[in-house]
Amino acid sequence: MNKRLLIAVGVIALVVVACVYGYLNYKEGDTVQYKTARIERGNVQSTVSASGTVNPVTQVSVGTQVSGQLKELLVDFNSVVKAGQLIAQIDPETFEYRVRSAQADVDAARAQVLTAQANISASKVQVSRAQLDLDEARRDLARKESLVAQQFIAQSEGDKARAVASVAGESLKGAQAQLAVTEAQIKSVQANVSQREAILAQARIDLERTKIRSPVNGIVIKRAVEKGQTVAASLQSPELFVIAQNLSDMQVDASIDESDIGRVKASQKATFTVDAFAGQIFEGEVKQVRNAAQTVANVVTYTAVIGFSNAGGRLLPGMTANVRVITDTREGVLKVPNAALRMRIAGVEPAPAGAASAPASGAVGQLGSNPLLRSADWVVSALVGTAYAQGAGAGLRDRLVEQLGLNESQQAKLDAILTEYRPKLMALREMPEDQRALERDKVIVPMRAAINNILNKDQKAKYAVLVAQQQARTGGQTLLVELANRQQSRGRVYLLGADGKPRAINVRLGISDGTFTELLVGPGANEVTEGSQVIVGLAQAGGGGTSGGGASGGSQRPSGPRLPF
Repeated sequence: MNKRLLIAVGVIALVVVACVYGYLNYKEGDTVQYKTARIERGNVQSTVSASGTVNPVTQVSVGTQVSGQLKELLVDFNSVVKAGQLIAQIDPETFEYRVRSAQADVDAARAQVLTAQANISASKVQVSRAQLDLDEARRDLARKESLVAQQFIAQSEGDKARAVASVAGESLKGAQAQLAVTEAQIKSVQANVSQREAILAQARIDLERTKIRSPVNGIVIKRAVEKGQTVAASLQSPELFVIAQNLSDMQVDASIDESDIGRVKASQKATFTVDAFAGQIFEGEVKQVRNAAQTVANVVTYTAVIGFSNAGGRLLPGMTANVRVITDTREGVLKVPNAALRMRIAGVEPAPAGAASAPASGAVGQLGSNPLLRSADWVVSALVGTAYAQGAGAGLRDRLVEQLGLNESQQAKLDAILTEYRPKLMALREMPEDQRALERDKVIVPMRAAINNILNKDQKAKYAVLVAQQQARTGGQTLLVELANRQQSRGRVYLLGADGKPRAINVRLGISDGTFTELLVGPGANEVTEGSQVIVGLAQAGGGGTSGGGASGGSQRPSGPRLPF
């Protein structure tokens, strides 16, 4: 009895110790530790991924135009062929007999021509004879009419001579008609000869087509028939061989998803890999984006043709390629890990816009403090459409006054110009992007002219230099318009404050390579700089586990107390 009691007391004590240990461990796990990563400066490439097939630039399918049994195959896979080279032979015996039969028909038709020509000669003789008989009858008629007039012979003799002359005339007409008939017959038999000769030529062509020849210089990459096989050419020519014209310059036909095709343009650089050469990257260039859509299982794709040089012929037709098309590149920019952008901490929100250190005007409002634009001409800054309207006009005015040395009278005129064009600049904000560029020029050109009119000779020269420098530095409108267009994506990152608590900051983002995302100017940019540590995940102290980006709470408790056994 005492032994059972001791065992029970021991078990209870063990349970109590385990519960206390688990409770303490559970409380310690309530302390949150964050994983951080450093914001770096470097290059970011935006890419589109797709799969495709390696194909020759030009490949020809060789078929046959006549039916028959393959008597000879003179080439095989990988055979190098020349244009016009004999590569296969269809049994020609049937076609040879057709040629002989057609030749006999031609000979018979030509004999008919000779017969018709003899008939013409005979008809011409008959015409000549009838003509002579007619001439003789006419002469006899003339003599007898003269004798009748002198009453040397009876009138009946003259009538008889007249009748004979009439008969001779009709005989001549008959002979001439027979000549016309024989001439028509010779044309008929001559046409028959042409017809038979055409049939003979067709038979000879069919006989020649029994010899399959290569249409191009290249290499045989496919042979679809065997010796002795019968091929039938009906509505569609059967495929016997496929010949690739050149395996040194090849292409990848990549299927681009419709959601990405708008980013793919001709002349963009591309890289791809194939399973046959694992770890090796091949380079190419987008040669063409085909407009024809392909729909498979309700998925719409478009074909992008990527050309590359196949030095050494290592890549073979039909290989599967994993393609990455480089659609955009940023060099020397701030980049933030994508894990930091996926991170969410419940209850931690950004400070109100009015308390932020950045101006409330957003990306455009930051242009005045951007070092790149610090010496920019106010006209060029106005190219983004809303700089002056959002409050940056005062800073731009001061820089213009300082750099050009404007006096009080000129400053007053400048203020009047800025006041006049301010509503027009504000109106640019409401316009679609495709119209904004055109309307922007209509505002800037008269603004430049107006500001130029209030300057003296020296100031005009300085002003021209400022504009030229800015255009050379930014490529005219390119940089600022690009900044305006790029600042479309927003995100949020978390920094650890001095008290160890996270602070949420809204940022503006550019392109992404899947691992890092470009960080642009915007709210929070003064705090999120190169070297800043951003939160990319969280871990429980003492738990040994981590939670990556995308956590939904500031802490994650273990599912239960960990017992010591």
